[in-house]
Amino acid sequence: MKFQAITYSIPWNLFLITMGSLIVGIGLKAIVIPHGMITGGFSGAGILLFYYTKSFTPGIWYFILNIPVFILGWLFISRRFLFYSLYGAIVLTLVMDFIWFEIPVKDLVLASLAGGTIIGAGAGIIFRSLGSAGGNDIISIILNQKLGIRIGTYNFGFNFVLFLFSFGTLDTDLILYSMAMSYITSQVIEYFITLFNQRKMIFIISNNPRKITDEIMKKLKRGSTFLKGEGAYSGREKEVILTVVNTFQIKRIEEIAFTIDPDAFLITENTFNVLGKGFSRRKIY
Repeated sequence: MKFQAITYSIPWNLFLITMGSLIVGIGLKAIVIPHGMITGGFSGAGILLFYYTKSFTPGIWYFILNIPVFILGWLFISRRFLFYSLYGAIVLTLVMDFIWFEIPVKDLVLASLAGGTIIGAGAGIIFRSLGSAGGNDIISIILNQKLGIRIGTYNFGFNFVLFLFSFGTLDTDLILYSMAMSYITSQVIEYFITLFNQRKMIFIISNNPRKITDEIMKKLKRGSTFLKGEGAYSGREKEVILTVVNTFQIKRIEEIAFTIDPDAFLITENTFNVLGKGFSRRKIY
């Protein structure tokens, strides 16, 4: 079975959601709450309600806040996404309520770094699935699907507003540390989302383009496309090679191009995501 098919299988998605929810729950219960900090999104709102009311638990508050959001998931995404997200919300609720230990980090700066990294890693793993852990994840995916807003960017903006309204009610230093942790979380989420998707787009200008593409196809099993170009000074028509490879193949591309043509001109560009045969499959929630 190809990996693209595995990514759409139920066991794989349940594994990602379970693992990610477990990691997020550990970050929340073992670092954030013991230090009196808050996170963003619905988990942060649940923690705030827990601080204020001292009733229920952060996990139960989180689940209560999720109820109207699940309706949005049902309307704007899909039933499959909703059921995966319901499962994720239940797992995260249980993890938050049953984690009993604390990670012994005393310094608030280190706690912010550790909390942001752990929560971001867990959330990033969940975003690799076809579901979510509920809450702000559902809203961010809807905005990403409908408007193209980046998930990490939206989460940070939402959290900033949440923290802004917390001033005057919580200790200012704790809010600032929480904001720093939120930024770290958003960056780690983006890293995990693009971890296996990022590719390199390479342009090669050479006097031996056909020979170079033949070697690329033979040695790297990668296709290429010829773009029509013209030298600005010479006025000569050229065939510009366009190919996309993973990061481990860049040096092999350079070796092929400059071995065949020492005077070749090579440009490498980062790409956020590549969809299509031989690369990532389009993700449909």
